Amino acid sequence: MYRRLDNRLSLREIKELCADIISARADRNDLWIALHSDNDRIAVNALWIMTHLPADQAEWLYSIRQPLIDMLLSESHPSKRRLILQILREQEYTADDIPTDLLDYCLSRINAECEPYAVRCFSLYTAYKMCRHYPELLNELQEHLHLLATQPLSPGLRSAYRQITHRLDRLTRINNRKSR
Repeated sequence: MYRRLDNRLSLREIKELCADIISARADRNDLWIALHSDNDRIAVNALWIMTHLPADQAEWLYSIRQPLIDMLLSESHPSKRRLILQILREQEYTADDIPTDLLDYCLSRINAECEPYAVRCFSLYTAYKMCRHYPELLNELQEHLHLLATQPLSPGLRSAYRQITHRLDRLTRINNRKSR
């Protein structure tokens, strides 16, 4: 598998590698080891495969959530950060299971103009998934959105802004009805 991961991969090849992992011709442990490679291409390709794993692999991805968060917090490679955030964005966060280190990271990246747009978008989506459980966290996210509205936004970041703003408005209306 490592030889394949050390090359430029097409989407078709990524899907083939996912199928190998699902059918157990390749071990998920090999993918995890590849993720920690000193070779950035191998590590990025391992993460890219992880982003394409089917929904039935969500439990495994959830089981490695904290190590992924730890990796994200110390990672300097923008593609690795983007892909890790993409994996974390797809996970569910309950009111009792909010990794505060991840929440702080995401909130700090939303308005960081030095960050790639994809990192900012995925940070926004992931922050919303964690904040939606608590009104005080929603207020903090709303403050970040107000700051974001003052910046020039890429089309993708503008779309993320609109979607999260719409979700916040809907959630606020629902919470106001409940409090009546």
